[in-house]
Amino acid sequence: MTEHEPSTARRRTPRRLSKAERRRHLLETALAIVREEGADRLTLGHLAARAEVSKPVAYDHFGTRSGLLIDLYRWIDTERVNMFRDGLNAGRRTFAETAGILAAAYVACAGNTGDEFYAVGAALAGSAEKAEVYQELLDQNVQMFVSVLEPHTAVTRPELERCCVGLVGAGEALSAALVHGKFTEDEAVQSFASLIRGSLPTPSR
Repeated sequence: MTEHEPSTARRRTPRRLSKAERRRHLLETALAIVREEGADRLTLGHLAARAEVSKPVAYDHFGTRSGLLIDLYRWIDTERVNMFRDGLNAGRRTFAETAGILAAAYVACAGNTGDEFYAVGAALAGSAEKAEVYQELLDQNVQMFVSVLEPHTAVTRPELERCCVGLVGAGEALSAALVHGKFTEDEAVQSFASLIRGSLPTPSR
């Protein structure tokens, strides 16, 4: 290579991210900020600096800090639910095994007030938007319960959805009681698993 010939590495320019890829990168960076520095440090300016983009790019995706927090709150829960559902749907399990795993995972997630989801939720405290998104996420959890439990029951889809609304409500209540020290995580899981097993008739073999 001559003195004036650019190297291959120098000539190569980074691939331009699509809008969806850029948004995911920004959300992953925002999550890292919350995890490493706390939710109070999550601003659009700081996000832009950490993600190595200009401030207008961050503002274009989220508009305001509140918009960023809402989108991050929704994204964390959606990613967690999708991973959880995929894991439970992989392989064959009995209804009792599925109920136990579902109860344990739900209580562990809902009762973990130290994780990023709760940190972002705390930063949104009092926001009307948070209440709307929280209901949206509860509905999403209901559909996750439906998809996981449907292969194990003979009830109709509408009946199953109504049952899962009740189960998610019970899971939230048990998790809240766990957070307030009313019983242990094992007790909450055992109670929730028992509720799940007792709520649905299984198909006759």
